Amino acid sequence: MAFEPRQTSLGGRAASFVSRSFAAIEAWLELEREQLALWVPVGLATGIAAWFLLPDAAQWLAFCCGALATACLGAMLPLGGRLRRLLVAGGLLAAMGCLLVWGKATLVGEAPLSRATFTQVTAEVVSVRPVPAQAMVRAMLRPIDAPNLPSVVRVNIASPDVPEGLGKGAVVRFRTRLMPPAPPAMPGGYDFAASAYFQGIGATGKALRPIEVLRASTQAPPLRARLFAHILHHVDGPAEGIAAALATGDQGAIAEEDAEAMRRSGLAHLLAISGLHVTALIGAVIFLLMRVMALSRRAALDWPLMLIAATGGALIGIGYTWLTGAQVPTVRSCIAALLVLGGLAMGRDAITLRLVASGALLVLCLWPETLVGPSFQMSFAAVTAIVALAEHRRFRAFAASRDEGRMRKIARGLAVTLATGVVVELVLMPIALFHFHKAGMLGAFANLLAIPLTTFVVMPLEAMALLLDTVGLGAPLWWLTEQALNLLLAIAHGVAASPMATLLAPTMSHALFAMVVIGLLWCLLWRSRLRWLGLISVVSGVVSVLLAAPPDILVTGDGRHVAVRMEQGMAILRDRAGDYVRDTFSESAGYEGVMPAIATLPTARCSTDLCALRLTDRGGRAWRLLFTRSDVLIGRQAFARDCAAADIIISDRGLPRWCHPRWLKVDRRLLARTGGLSITLINGEVHTVHRPGDAHPWIFRPQRRTQRTTSPQSAP
Repeated sequence: MAFEPRQTSLGGRAASFVSRSFAAIEAWLELEREQLALWVPVGLATGIAAWFLLPDAAQWLAFCCGALATACLGAMLPLGGRLRRLLVAGGLLAAMGCLLVWGKATLVGEAPLSRATFTQVTAEVVSVRPVPAQAMVRAMLRPIDAPNLPSVVRVNIASPDVPEGLGKGAVVRFRTRLMPPAPPAMPGGYDFAASAYFQGIGATGKALRPIEVLRASTQAPPLRARLFAHILHHVDGPAEGIAAALATGDQGAIAEEDAEAMRRSGLAHLLAISGLHVTALIGAVIFLLMRVMALSRRAALDWPLMLIAATGGALIGIGYTWLTGAQVPTVRSCIAALLVLGGLAMGRDAITLRLVASGALLVLCLWPETLVGPSFQMSFAAVTAIVALAEHRRFRAFAASRDEGRMRKIARGLAVTLATGVVVELVLMPIALFHFHKAGMLGAFANLLAIPLTTFVVMPLEAMALLLDTVGLGAPLWWLTEQALNLLLAIAHGVAASPMATLLAPTMSHALFAMVVIGLLWCLLWRSRLRWLGLISVVSGVVSVLLAAPPDILVTGDGRHVAVRMEQGMAILRDRAGDYVRDTFSESAGYEGVMPAIATLPTARCSTDLCALRLTDRGGRAWRLLFTRSDVLIGRQAFARDCAAADIIISDRGLPRWCHPRWLKVDRRLLARTGGLSITLINGEVHTVHRPGDAHPWIFRPQRRTQRTTSPQSAP
């Protein structure tokens, strides 16, 4: 009794509670033992995400140390426990993920151009990609004898300026203004600079006439480019871009209005070569091979038909993946298809969540940077949702084949397709809101018509047309393909025109997005009833985004373009701003509508050089805003008076130090450090593109120009 804690003591109760909790966790993990392996890619992804979210090397090392400490803590738990293994493996995987992407960024990435420069470039052409929808050609170049330029630059060449002999291996000379790859225009926008860094692109620009070819290309265009041009030659109108994208994965010929309609209607996944296309192609190859071999009695009786057909389908799938550029969704689909074929050849059920986890793990090991892109997240989220739904016992029982009438069987198939589409839309909604600030609401219904049309009509017709083109008889099938694609576009435009087609939301924070993703994974990867606890996290995150106060003021990184939120909508400073700027403002603010000029508002007073605006926030407080609209030097006395009267002043020039607004001065010097801004007035929040101390290697840090000083002796 002297050495044992009393039953009524606090220590005894705490120890008993910890013991019972530990036993309950072990019992739950034992129940979920088949699902534990699915969290292996999640552990690796945690380390990769931490490297992107944390700003500098000190914090990356701190994260790795924390992950290893978690593994050591797990190692101190009793032997044989599943929680012990989970903590050890999770900590090690998280540290490995952070070190993996850190190492790849150090060894493979291309640092951006140190400063914007106007120069003459002599370079060897690495690749050429036509973009007919924008009337230009996009070329990847390797500069020659240019130590101040990155090893690879990307330039756009207007279609009328493309010279003869431009192709891989050619040497060209032209003038251009090279810029570092563009960062996000607004907080939460697409970060092309990070993507370009891992692609090896150090600068971008537009080639100016004349473009001189010093050495013409002697290589034939690659198969993908020839196939792209062949399809555009045989299909006319808006359908040509869709036809080329289905066969090659290149969306450069799709008009922007058609691409936007496909996105709003939830059919954009049909344009990216992914599981639907790879599965349809491999399935068609296996079906044809099985039918052809079954014509021979000896083959049907003696040969392993399924193994031969699966091998043929695998080879075709690998070739199709290579032909379409080996993008992440295509690689993921090809890996999954190969695993499925291997399982079928061995007589096992291979369509499981373990298959999806294996594909995700392989992609993350080879291309860890793809984790933060929408392609990886949406493709794996959709497949995980479909497989998790298919593994649910009640859904499997409902979808199972049975002896029933034709109409009842068709109705059951439509119900299964609709239920799958709804689940996929719900899973993809938070990801779409995070990356694109909009999510499709009617995609499940549009896909009821679009997926069968694409899988069983468009793709077979296009494949047969390409096959018959070898003997010059594909023209009738190309006409049928064009009509089917016009029907697909009609469905997309019809659904996109509905006011309920999309849900708009302002920029979602990383914390809310992480909370939603963890909740989704919790719901999809576990099987017991505790899985539904993840819905609390998902619903809370989505509701927080939808109820969040949208930004009142948006400023681009150069300070030239400003958008403000009014009671009737949003207004823009420069009424001649292009569609790209307007679309950027619309997405970041979660607003879809016409943006008039600020000068036309009744509460604005504008001149050629300045524009003053009185803005009332949602709390009823009045704010005085002042914007500059020209480069003309303004008199100090009048400008100082206006600065002192303004709460916020925004300018694309460097403002003098004696300009003191009441709250915030946004000028060229500030924007060089912060990038684009979003300002919410009711709570005083200011979000920036660049974080203080961000040391990621693709961050462009403008260099100050040193002013030349003239000595008295050399002065004239």
